[in-house]
Amino acid sequence: MTSQSYDYEARAGVRPISWEDFHALCKGLSRAAARFAPEIILAVGRGGYYPGTLIAHMLQAEIYPVRLSRRVNDVIAYETPQWLLRPPALVAGRRVLVVDEISSTGETLRMVAVEAGRMGAGAVRSAVLYAHARGAATPDYIGLVSDALLLNPWDREIFKDGAFCFHPEYVDALAKQGVTPGPELRIAAEIPPIAKGQ
Repeated sequence: MTSQSYDYEARAGVRPISWEDFHALCKGLSRAAARFAPEIILAVGRGGYYPGTLIAHMLQAEIYPVRLSRRVNDVIAYETPQWLLRPPALVAGRRVLVVDEISSTGETLRMVAVEAGRMGAGAVRSAVLYAHARGAATPDYIGLVSDALLLNPWDREIFKDGAFCFHPEYVDALAKQGVTPGPELRIAAEIPPIAKGQ
């Protein structure tokens, strides 16, 4: 079962996000959210763990993971997000910032905010690196609004059968944009010898 938010044919072009872009977006979100002074960041996994962690460091806030997903083993299995890990009880009475990678429809952010509110959070706001136009109404803070196919720096490549390769979901999504993933879309990072475990 495929959700509309994964409708890759509807994307308007391709936009690779570099690690520098990611860092800059997190700085912008941190500056904006600093006025709210969050005490707790709820990072929505998996994609929201990346910006959530960096923003938590930048704002010197506590961070806790939450997890909702339409996916099982990286394959879309549910029409609506399913709870896998709920917020901790210590959100009660605290200012909570929910951080995710993207707002496609806003559904996941709303679910986390409602749950944090139900658990007694003093105030809840949300931040995302990106939002599609139809999902832009939900987050309080958005780094980038774009309907392009956004390529994250952290999940473009996977390690499979002894080698790194472009993520199959991105390969499929790019094909729907008429693009074949080449070296220019990969993260330019040479693998150094690791200190232990070669």
